[in-house]
Amino acid sequence: MSNALHVVLDDTAMVAAGTGNVLASRLIHRAQAEPGWFLYAPTCALIEADRARPGTAEHIAALPGVTILGLDLPAALALARDATWATAHARYAAQPTPERTDGAVIATAAPQVWKGQPVRVIDLNP
Repeated sequence: MSNALHVVLDDTAMVAAGTGNVLASRLIHRAQAEPGWFLYAPTCALIEADRARPGTAEHIAALPGVTILGLDLPAALALARDATWATAHARYAAQPTPERTDGAVIATAAPQVWKGQPVRVIDLNP
C-alpha cells in the first residue's frame, strides 16, 4: 500500500496517549478508523511507558488499532548494542521492512531524544 502511514509509538507517545494528548489520540483514532494508517507499539517501549505511568501497557494493548511488536531475535540483537532498550526498539521498529518499504515514522512527546538519529519523527507536543 503506497499511501500507507506507518507510525511507531515510542514510550513517551504511549504515556501521552494515556494522559489525554490530543495528537496521540488522533493517531490512535485514525489507525482504528482509516485504511492505510498503522500504529505499532514496540514491547520494550511499552514496558518503559508502563514504568513511567502504570497502566499504560494495558491501555495501549487494549487499543484495536495498535499492533504490539514483540522482541524477536533480530530485534534483540539490534537492542543489545544500545544503552536504552525502549529507544532502541522503537528505532529498530521504524526501519524499512518488506511490509514497510519506506520504514515508519516515530511518534514522540520527546523529539529531542531523536535529534541526530536516522529516523523521521512526529512531534506530539502542541
